[in-house]
Amino acid sequence: MSDISQQLIDQVNSASAAKTPVSIQGGGTKLSLGRATDLTETVISTKEHTGIVDYKPVELIMTARAGTSLAEIDAELNANGQMLACDPRRFGGNATLGGSLATNQSGHARPWFGSLRDHVLGTRLINGQGQHLRFGGQVMKNVAGYDVSRLQAGAMGAFGVMTEISFKVLPKPEETLSLCLETSPQEALALMNKLAGTSKPITAASWVDGYVYLRLEGASKAVRATAKQWRSKYGLTTFAEKKASVFWQALREHEHDFFAGTEDEKMLWKFSVNAAANHISPDAAWAFNWCGSQRWLVGDFSLEELAGHAKSMGGDVQHYSGGDRHQELSLPHNVVVQQLMQNLKKSFDPENIFNPGRLYSWL
Repeated sequence: MSDISQQLIDQVNSASAAKTPVSIQGGGTKLSLGRATDLTETVISTKEHTGIVDYKPVELIMTARAGTSLAEIDAELNANGQMLACDPRRFGGNATLGGSLATNQSGHARPWFGSLRDHVLGTRLINGQGQHLRFGGQVMKNVAGYDVSRLQAGAMGAFGVMTEISFKVLPKPEETLSLCLETSPQEALALMNKLAGTSKPITAASWVDGYVYLRLEGASKAVRATAKQWRSKYGLTTFAEKKASVFWQALREHEHDFFAGTEDEKMLWKFSVNAAANHISPDAAWAFNWCGSQRWLVGDFSLEELAGHAKSMGGDVQHYSGGDRHQELSLPHNVVVQQLMQNLKKSFDPENIFNPGRLYSWL
């Protein structure tokens, strides 16, 4: 447990005075995400800024420094029968809290429990003028006005150096049970959306390699009754829990065979679309998560040629990882949104030193 706030402030002030662009890093696990900017000269690292500052199990709230590993947070929560409901990607156990929020990582239960962004109550942030600011708080009623804390979600460090984050946690489920069924992608989409629309304890719905996978979590009685009903009605098969646990972790961590090579030479595309949209796609490798609202594609495509597919499915597409990441990774924003983001950037980071170009070339 270590508080290096003053050291971080000094580094920011030095970079700002010299107008030197800096790369903000925590555990360094997400360097394959975002645009490639070649910012290697100066790194501001929160890796040593660690520790759980406050934890109230009864109130389901925790505050931790940005460099705290998710592994440490998981261990503390597990000891109290609680969990990170957003279940962010752990990146081999080295992911930090700050980096997870900066890239807005969320696991399989996102449609039911919300994203990491949705669980954030407050943050502390060092802006481009070296001011150590506090936003939000440790209860929901503090989150009012312009929600700067949640603005950090997915911002890739564009607005400052996060030092502390307060967030909600949830009790662990009493029982977990997984089911699977061999099916086509279109049939999988129909089944996942049908079952997700019921009042059943479902917390994950994915399709990969020709099989749909469903995870039930909650009270034992409800989980077992639902599994029995679905096995009988839809022909689903119980997925041995040890095997299922390995599967869900591999899928979340991109360690499943589907994702092989996608942090290097192979291009991985992420579609955020209408879950019920028909599967309209180029002939390539696909995987679905979140009942089909998140769809992964592996292949050598351009952003422009995939834009039409994304639009036809009611959403957008992003070049997530792999291949050449020097180009824009997302579809263009409208002029109003772009101007708003640039104004925010100028307000928080007047010298444009924090991860310039990492999120967008123009930010």
